[in-house]
Amino acid sequence: QVQLVESGGGLVQAGDSLRLACAASGRTFSTYAMGWFRQAPGKEREFVAGISLSGTNTRYGDSVKGRFTISRDNAKNTVYLQMNSLKPEDTAVYYCAAKPFTIRTMSNEYNYWGQGTQVTVSS
Repeated sequence: QVQLVESGGGLVQAGDSLRLACAASGRTFSTYAMGWFRQAPGKEREFVAGISLSGTNTRYGDSVKGRFTISRDNAKNTVYLQMNSLKPEDTAVYYCAAKPFTIRTMSNEYNYWGQGTQVTVSS
């Protein structure tokens, strides 16, 4: 079992930055690939970023490439999402998720989810 708790969301203006964090419980954090997803009202959950077990490999959704960076600290059981140059269309609830081993972009392949943190970007 892995429990995930996100933090760092808030209300910002377009062009600002935010860093989200996701703290995981358990001793096996380093055996899970981690992902960030987001869901805006009326829209499907969207893959934002994923990171491999060691942090060597990352993947990004097309809408955030070049602006967002995912990283992890296995010693702290934490994964981060640095979000720069935020746009109003980035407004959503952001979720972190965990799955064994490899990065995937489909939400239904992730086994564990956090409760989400709201990010609102005003224009």
